[in-house]
Amino acid sequence: MRDYLLDLVRGAPTPAHGRAIAREYLQARILGALQRAGAMIPLVFHGDMALRFLYGIPRYSEDLDFALERSGAGYDLRAYLQTVRADLSREGYALELKVSDRKVVHSAFVCFDGLLYELGLSPHRDARLVIKLEVDISPPAGAGLTTSVVRRYVTLRLQHHDRASLLAGKLHVLLQSRTARGRDLFDLIWYLSDPGWPGPNLTLLNHALQQTGWAGPSITPDNWRVLVCARVTHLPWDAVLADALPVLESVTDSELLTRANVLRVLEDDRRPKGGEEVAQVLERWSPARPRSSPRHVPRIP
Repeated sequence: MRDYLLDLVRGAPTPAHGRAIAREYLQARILGALQRAGAMIPLVFHGDMALRFLYGIPRYSEDLDFALERSGAGYDLRAYLQTVRADLSREGYALELKVSDRKVVHSAFVCFDGLLYELGLSPHRDARLVIKLEVDISPPAGAGLTTSVVRRYVTLRLQHHDRASLLAGKLHVLLQSRTARGRDLFDLIWYLSDPGWPGPNLTLLNHALQQTGWAGPSITPDNWRVLVCARVTHLPWDAVLADALPVLESVTDSELLTRANVLRVLEDDRRPKGGEEVAQVLERWSPARPRSSPRHVPRIP
C-alpha cells in the first residue's frame, strides 16, 4: 500500500498537489480504520471532507470532521485511534498520535514523520504530514442522517449528514466565522450552482447559530440568502482568494471565485417576501457586531 501511495504522488503536477493527494489517501485509510473500530455507529461524518469523499467537490480538505449523534453507542476516540495506529503501523508508517478530549470539541492529530521526505515531497527529513480529526460531542440538534457506500482509495460505509444538513453546516460557518475563508465561498458556489441540491436544513442551522452566540435574527427561507450576501459584500477579496487557492484541485477553478459569482448564486431570493429591501434587513443586523462570545465554531476547512 505504501508503494501505491508513492505511485499516486508521482503523478501529481506539483509538490503541493502531491502533498494534498498523500493527505487524502491517508484520510481514506484513517476513515477505513475508524469504520472497522465501530466509530461510524456513534459518529456522523460531515464537513468539507464529507463533500469531497461523498460528492466529489473539486477541492482538497485538511481535516476529518465528525459529530457525536449517538452518545450512548460506546464512543471512545482514544480506542478508535489505537486501531488507526495498528492498521497503519503494520504497513510501516511511522506515526504519532496527539489527543485533546477535555473540551466540547475533541481533537486528535495523526502525525506522519518523514513521510513527505520519503515521497519526494519535501527536502526535509523531519517534515511532518499532519491529519486532524475533530469530534463535536455536543452537536446542535436537528441534523438529518443518512448512510452511503463510497469508494475513495478504499471502500467505505459512512454515516453522514444529509445534503440539506451539509449545506446548513456550511452556512453556519459563513455566518459566524470572522475570517475570510475563500474555500467556504468556493463551496457555496458549488452547492448553489446545483439546482438539484436541497435548501438548507434551517432547524439545524438555527440550533447551531444559537450554540455559537448568534446575534442576528432567526434564519428563515426568506432571509438566509440576504444574510450571507451581507457577509460576502464586506469580505476582502484578496484574502478570500489566498485562502482558497492552496486547496483547489485545479487552479483555473479560482476564476469562478469572484464576489459577483457568489452574489449571483445567491440572488434568486435576495429580496425577502413582503417587499422588504435587503438594505433594511442589513441595517437592523450587522454580522460584524456580535452581542455575545460564541461557543467554539468548529473549523471546517
